[in-house]
This record gives sequence, C-alpha cells and structure tokens, in this order.
Amino acid sequence: MDIGTVVGLILGTVMIAISVPLGGGSFGAFWNTSGIVMVFCGAACCVLTSFPLKHVMKFMAIVKKAVFNKEVDLITAIEQIVSLAESARREGLLSLENRIEEINDPFLRLGIRMAIDGMGADIVESVMRTEVDAVAGRHEGGKAVLEAYAKYAPAIGMMGTLIGLVIMLGNMSPETLGPGMAVAILTTLYGAFIANILCLPVADKLAFFSAAELLRMEVTIRGIVSIQSGENPRVIKQKLLSFIPPNSRPAEEEAAA
Repeated sequence: MDIGTVVGLILGTVMIAISVPLGGGSFGAFWNTSGIVMVFCGAACCVLTSFPLKHVMKFMAIVKKAVFNKEVDLITAIEQIVSLAESARREGLLSLENRIEEINDPFLRLGIRMAIDGMGADIVESVMRTEVDAVAGRHEGGKAVLEAYAKYAPAIGMMGTLIGLVIMLGNMSPETLGPGMAVAILTTLYGAFIANILCLPVADKLAFFSAAELLRMEVTIRGIVSIQSGENPRVIKQKLLSFIPPNSRPAEEEAAA
C-alpha cells in the first residue's frame, strides 16, 4: 500500500477545509447540493461519452492501483536474474526448467520459458517488448480516464457558474447580489478541486508506478537476452545495476561505481 497517496489526498482536502474558518468563512457557505451534483455527475457523463463503458467501469480499480500498488523492487529482481544466470552458466540453460516454479514474476517466467524452449534471442526480445508495449498501453488508458475527468470537471464547473449567474441576474436585487454571486462561483471551485486535488495527482502517481513497472520489464528483457548470450553473471549484474542510481545500489556495488 502506498501511504503517500492516502496521506496526500486527505491532507490536501483537510488543508483546504481548514482555510475556510481561518479566512473567516463558514463551511455551510461552501456547500451547494445542485452544484456538486452538476459538476461530479456532469464530468462523469463527459467521461462516459469519451470512453467505452467497459473501460470507464474500471475507474475504481484504476484509482485503487494508486493506493495499493505493489512497489517495484529492482534490486531483488536483479538478484534473481543473476542467480538464474549463474545456474545457466554452471549447468546449462535447460537447468532453469527446475527453477521455473520459484519465479513469481510472470514476465520473467515468460522469458525464461521461451529461452528454455530454444527460441532465438531476437524472437524472445521481440515477444517480450510486444508485452511491454501492451502493458504501457493499458497503463496509459487507465491514466487517460483520470485525466479526462480532471479536464471536464473545471469546464462543467464553469458552465455551472454561468448558469448560476444567469439565474442570479434574472432575479437580481441589492439584497441577493452578494449571496447569489457566491453560490454561482461555487461550481468553479468544485471543478478545480476535483481536477487539482483528486484526479491529476492520482494520475501522476499512476504514471510514476507505470514508469517503475516498465523499467523493471526492461531490466528483465536485458537480463534474459544476456543469459541466452552466455554472458558472465558478474557482467550481467553490473549491466543491470546501471539502471539503478548509484546511491540506491547495494553497498559493495556503490563502492565499485
């Protein structure tokens, strides 16, 4: 679980809420049921129009990934690849058949399985890179739903403000001018809140997780190809550790760098 996502969303909402009484306002003045319904539901309808229904129905699953996404441990992944390389160099590539069950990463298991089956390095790399492209496309599609909601919510909020202004001007009097204007601009606030506190930060977190996952897949591809080429496990380890910043590498490797 990524606690930073939860803390960020909660603290962002709380900080804005605290600013209301600090500025001398009341929470009741910032609540408008019709405006909330219009912005939240209106933006949702726009997203429904923009994407296939099946894709939009995965919205909560997409958001869930930003909170419960499993952190990518590149060092552990590299150590496993190096261990497999040592076995292949010592006992031959076919010996990896006995270690398939201990590989939890489906992508690494796919590559090792193809290598054991005798597929050429170019074919293995091509198949695995096709899988990478497919994963990147799915990640981008999920992020696009959040970005669409963030795009439409402020626009719907502005429409709500214009509607509120029309209603206010149609019933304008000196007594109702101030309160009417305050209610009219609330929908713009709601739209900005949805976009900048909720959707865009979560979309950026998903992009970060996606980049980390794709990096792990790239490391896996390089490792599989190196194993097939019969490279020295020590060389493979040094090659793969180059994907990790020097200050994040194991102590002995950092010293060597």
